[in-house]
Amino acid sequence: MKDPDRKAIAPMVQAALEEDGARSDATVSFLGIDDEAIAADVIAGGDGVVCGVDVAREVFRQMDESIVFDGGVQDGERCQVGGTICSVRGRARSILSSERVALNFMQRMSGIATLAAAFVARVAGTGVTILDTRKTTPLWRDLEKYAVRCGGAQNHRRDLRSMVLVKENHVRALGGEIASIERLKTAHRDKGLSVEVEVDSIGFLKRLLGAPVDRVMLDNFTPAQVEEALTVISAVPLSSRMDVEVSGGVTLDNIADYAIDGVDYISVGALTHSAPAVAMSLEVR
Repeated sequence: MKDPDRKAIAPMVQAALEEDGARSDATVSFLGIDDEAIAADVIAGGDGVVCGVDVAREVFRQMDESIVFDGGVQDGERCQVGGTICSVRGRARSILSSERVALNFMQRMSGIATLAAAFVARVAGTGVTILDTRKTTPLWRDLEKYAVRCGGAQNHRRDLRSMVLVKENHVRALGGEIASIERLKTAHRDKGLSVEVEVDSIGFLKRLLGAPVDRVMLDNFTPAQVEEALTVISAVPLSSRMDVEVSGGVTLDNIADYAIDGVDYISVGALTHSAPAVAMSLEVR
């Protein structure tokens, strides 16, 4: 899996340390904790898929380059309650003042990876690919999309520049479905830029057939409506058939109902906007 851009991580870590006042820790100053040598372990408080180990490493490095960081569990590997994820050794002040920032990154990223893995497991063997969306925490997108990959899912478009995705509001802005389809047929298309169109009804899907579209997104369809849509699409010659993505209203409880033969992708916004963190703690030995 491709790691997030290191140049993007460093300023995020710096900003997080500044936000938390890590270099002006009132408690360690009050207690006179300074250069005492300590060792500590990051312990998993829940089962899950680990993600963000190298981000935590960068937190401790920026706080104090003399801290020794030992990464035990790698990104994408599973942890169990009570298991050691990584360890640090160094100055007490530095470790204690930066532990929360390191844990915040790891808990959030591991939560996303864990939820992604759960969705992937529910469609195993069906040929369906689980995708994330752009429903990410502002400025955290690269880290959250990396966490999705650590969980075994894949990324939808990274940003608005990455592909053409015609959604409901674009259709309304252009004056409706017919006008939008005509625009699709005449719009200049950059080489290598794929085109996807969101449809909210079988009628719109039927009108869209034959337009220069690479993928269709069936938005908030029921499983029965997805079946009907697949029947409509199957009438298109194979050489010009669109990929099929299902989105909206998909949960762990019902995703298996949507993993129908003919569905290529299922996108799940909850992977990034609703993933519960994996509990972790730093414990001094």
